[in-house]
Amino acid sequence: MSHTSLVAVEFKGDVAWVTIDNPPVNATSIGVRQGLADAVAAVQGARVAVLRCAGKTFVAGADMTEFDRAPVEPHLPDVLQLIEDSEVPFVACMHGNVLGGGFEVAMACAWRIAAPGTGFGLPEVKVGLIPGAGGTQRLPRLVGMEAAIDMACTGKVLRAEAIQQLGGVDLVAEDVEAAVDSFVADLPERPVPVSQRPVPEFAPDLIETSGEALKKRAKGQQAPLEVLTALSWATEPFPEAQPKERALHLALRDSAESRALRYAFFAERVVSKPSLIKDIDAREIRRLAVVGGGLMGAGIATAALSSGLSVTLIERDTEAASAARDRVEGLLKGAVKRGKMTESELQNGLSRFRAVDSYADAADAQLAIEAVFEDMTVKQQVFAELAQNMDANAILATNTSYLDPVEIFAGIENQARCIGLHFFSPAHVMKLLEIVHTPHTAPEVVATGFALGKRLRKVSVLSGICDGFIGNRMLSAYRREADYLLADGALPYQIDQAMRDFGMPMGPYELQDLTGLQIAWANRKRNATTRDPNERYVPIADQLCEMERFGQRAGKGWYRYEKGDRTPIRDPEVEALIEDYSAEQGITRRVFSAEDISSRMLAVLANEGRLIIEEGVAENAEAVDMVQVHGYGFPRWRGGPVNYQNEIGDKVSRAMMDIVDAESPGSWRVARGDC
Repeated sequence: MSHTSLVAVEFKGDVAWVTIDNPPVNATSIGVRQGLADAVAAVQGARVAVLRCAGKTFVAGADMTEFDRAPVEPHLPDVLQLIEDSEVPFVACMHGNVLGGGFEVAMACAWRIAAPGTGFGLPEVKVGLIPGAGGTQRLPRLVGMEAAIDMACTGKVLRAEAIQQLGGVDLVAEDVEAAVDSFVADLPERPVPVSQRPVPEFAPDLIETSGEALKKRAKGQQAPLEVLTALSWATEPFPEAQPKERALHLALRDSAESRALRYAFFAERVVSKPSLIKDIDAREIRRLAVVGGGLMGAGIATAALSSGLSVTLIERDTEAASAARDRVEGLLKGAVKRGKMTESELQNGLSRFRAVDSYADAADAQLAIEAVFEDMTVKQQVFAELAQNMDANAILATNTSYLDPVEIFAGIENQARCIGLHFFSPAHVMKLLEIVHTPHTAPEVVATGFALGKRLRKVSVLSGICDGFIGNRMLSAYRREADYLLADGALPYQIDQAMRDFGMPMGPYELQDLTGLQIAWANRKRNATTRDPNERYVPIADQLCEMERFGQRAGKGWYRYEKGDRTPIRDPEVEALIEDYSAEQGITRRVFSAEDISSRMLAVLANEGRLIIEEGVAENAEAVDMVQVHGYGFPRWRGGPVNYQNEIGDKVSRAMMDIVDAESPGSWRVARGDC
């Protein structure tokens, strides 16, 4: 056996087995690249070489920590050319995931054999890059241009069975190494190397129509279009096109978009391990109780059932419990229709679910989550009932959006077991989970919240207590600045358009109409007595609520809506109300450009995030940014509001916040610390 630190070569007769062992995902780091280059030389003289990986996966990507440094030889494209040109042909023996550089490695081999369910993809677009080792040049030659666009421009992962149908895999076998043994025993004629094959014929307008579709979906992100450009080069000779791909890949590493997406990638890992729970073990949770079967409670129950938990949903009476059961069953059936769940998984989920009207049925639950109306008295009553019927150590969690969990849990014995688990609606879809610890919450309970979030496939972020926690507190500041802009000269459609142009899925007023204006109205009324009297207050949203303009469901809010149509339509009545307010306040309305609007809104958002960090409510900028990305639609390719403000420059960001502060004196506290 010959050996480098990360790649080993072992001969079994005239077959050389090359094994990459670079845990956890066998990334194509410098050590792996050098090991593969050495392995190509070492296998010469064998009849065939088999390339496999130790551990749970084949090569699942690059080592992204290298992307902030100058590339180091041997470069992956050169190593892959060595594999493809080797006199000894290579067979890729694959399991787990074959992603990015891993898929590029596999395409350089003569044959590809995979275990069932193995995932294949080029996800570089998700970190603002294009493949850099021939991925955009070999993939269209291997599976056709249409499938290549579908995969590489979106980062989609296809399973082995699907990629085999496209011609990308030669064989799918349950026992993949045994299948390789049989395959190499009777080796077929070596195929033409992928890089030398022509791209199969495709529709002449495919690139153009794909570009138009990508522009709409990308909402300002450039990487999908850059990938499409590189794919279009595959019609050129490989030796000419591949260096162009490599040069573009390296250039994009230095782009703000890629830096932001890489930041987001690592930020998700940072927030999953807050210092509060370092070295703390979580409890195992198998049985969950959910109180409240409305949209939020049903969504939480659906997410839990989909992850294999048993759920008891508690409602006020048998009729409400029956309706809640139907709601959850409907959500699960929707998952089946969308291909997210099989019929057998649906039936299995329903077998672990019951909807009841008695708190006594929660006796065996290890954790209970209330998802009832945002009312302090109602929530306190729920926890009094749960505490009476559940084990004294069972975890009690509130899903409150704004209310103080300490007050909610007042009077409950064993406060160490009490925690906030703030889901975002619809809870079976939205990825964010704010985990709110009180001064009394035990670290073990917090760790259990994070373990539950991971099981539910959420991005969990730790928050301390303040009004609105991290996300809704920032949303309140964002909306407040939007209202100031309204009063000073902008109109709802202009503000919404400016934020959409920045990359948000919708503007603040479209979002309010979608979610309904009532909850924010109730919260403003709740805070009326504690609001700083020096703070500027714009009551236009309150006036709309008094006019019963509650949003889309009412057919009118900031906009009006035709029956059965969610398209916002400008409403002269609302715009006149805004202009009348300005006149009554003696405000001379002025013109704001889209950049004026977005820069003010973003400065406020980042400023509030920085204040939250300064106060210790959030541990770091990553926590603030991931809340915004996963809960509020902040474009991932900009990293989050704090990251974005750092990218444009701290001086620029703080100067804009000073302007905002001067325009509404006494209304803002400007953060000065570094994040």
